[in-house]
Amino acid sequence: MVGVDRLRVGLVGGGPWARTVHGPGLAAHPGFEVAGVWTRRPEVAEELAAEFDTRAFTDLDALFADVDAVAFAVPPHVQGPLAVRAAAAGKHLICEKPLAASVAEATEVVAAVRAAGVHSSMVLTMRHSPAVRAWLAGMPKEPAGADTVASARWLSGSLLGGPYSGSAWRQEQGALLDLGPHVVDLLDAAVGPVVRVAWAHHDEPDLWRFGLDHAGGAHSTVTLSMRLPIDPSEIEFTVLGSAGRHRLAGRTADPQECYAALLDELVAAVDGSGPPPALDVARGLRLQELVDEVRAAAR
Repeated sequence: MVGVDRLRVGLVGGGPWARTVHGPGLAAHPGFEVAGVWTRRPEVAEELAAEFDTRAFTDLDALFADVDAVAFAVPPHVQGPLAVRAAAAGKHLICEKPLAASVAEATEVVAAVRAAGVHSSMVLTMRHSPAVRAWLAGMPKEPAGADTVASARWLSGSLLGGPYSGSAWRQEQGALLDLGPHVVDLLDAAVGPVVRVAWAHHDEPDLWRFGLDHAGGAHSTVTLSMRLPIDPSEIEFTVLGSAGRHRLAGRTADPQECYAALLDELVAAVDGSGPPPALDVARGLRLQELVDEVRAAAR
């Protein structure tokens, strides 16, 4: 790091991701100090505050007033409005995907960030993985043409049991809202910007299949589910054609390692030693628009 003291960050949320990724990652990073925790349930905030040697807040605006940045680990319908408030208070943002409960709310977050002139990062963990970055580095620099096809397959049973099966918003929205942003983002980065959702189908059990058209003419197909009796998950991305033959399989992203890389980028942006994060809330908005298009096409 160059030219900046540690950023005081407030952690908002107390679920499994806050406990296993956000909290430990922020506490371990040399560029951050966990200055406080707020959750909907005060007793959970007290528990996390003790774990990360910080203060539990019962007043969210008081937390915002006492920090430089806010890391959100809350459901999308909670994150959207709170992110607008945090940005309006002049705080840098670390946001989960999806950015908000709707495209309209996500647009408000982007507008608030731009008006405040703060930096933001989306927790798209796969894109910060060394293996994924190396995979993307092997792709042509220009968008792939019509002679290239790509596919993504992410099938799991994570909503049938495990730490995230108790998440109400995941149970309600399923794989499209939880996995969809990761998958669409990576295909977009691999073969070129997604310009259109070509088709979509939704079947039980929580099985999403859809096709994407990309700027250079390439096409991609996606299959997602979080309710299949599969353990471990089946994850595979493939690109074939004039762009070459590229395959990425399995869990290539360690959440803690990826989160640390995300924090490195945010600190560099704040202290001026690096560019603004490319995976910011504007990126989160675009992914939310595309996921919304998939859902509409499947009706």
